[in-house]
Amino acid sequence: MGRSADEVATRSERGDERDRMVERQLAGRGVDDARVLEAMRRVPRHLFVPEGVADRAYDDTPLPIGQKQTISQPYIVAAMIALLELPDGARVLEIGTGSGYAAAVCAELAAEVYTVERNAVLAERARQTLEASGYEGVHLRVGDGTRGWSEAAPFDGIMVAAGGPRVPGSLREQLRVGGRMVIPVGEDLRVQRLMVVTRTHVDAWREEDMGAVRFVPLVGEEGFAPESAG
Repeated sequence: MGRSADEVATRSERGDERDRMVERQLAGRGVDDARVLEAMRRVPRHLFVPEGVADRAYDDTPLPIGQKQTISQPYIVAAMIALLELPDGARVLEIGTGSGYAAAVCAELAAEVYTVERNAVLAERARQTLEASGYEGVHLRVGDGTRGWSEAAPFDGIMVAAGGPRVPGSLREQLRVGGRMVIPVGEDLRVQRLMVVTRTHVDAWREEDMGAVRFVPLVGEEGFAPESAG
């Protein structure tokens, strides 16, 4: 799809900052997937954060986006998407839309992106930002992300931007054979392990531990109860 003049101009803003972010924070820390790096160069992250913190949009840090939620630091977004190893023409499911930033990055790489956000206020803001930035093709809905989006399954990649006590069975089942899910897992609300779950057979999955991370709680039927997550 061609871009309007306004969209092209918007994407060109603060390009030097994105270049530095990619070189120093991403490539400089070991993210070596060229497609992911180029996608991170293209998405205007400053449009996906509140105006009050927009000057820090390209810092390597999480930032508040309201509703007691955050946008992940650029490095973790890039690292998680790289771990998905998305094929050409991929179908991606994201759990935890937040501001819509990671969905936009995925949209630069995938044929179709489905994203689920539990908080209706954040979902509407994300929808407006994605559309204004030219990402009309991202499918977004409000709901329990732990249940996934069964009607659109199977997915080549599933990216979960919140930490749950275990890998939801619904999300396991919505992976295509050969597909990969990246999800923070842990009973402790303060720290989780970043897991890569690969569906190796119709009834078999392999899990790899990629190290410690810290995410907001994954709330839902197959995650934490709202009262336990605070």
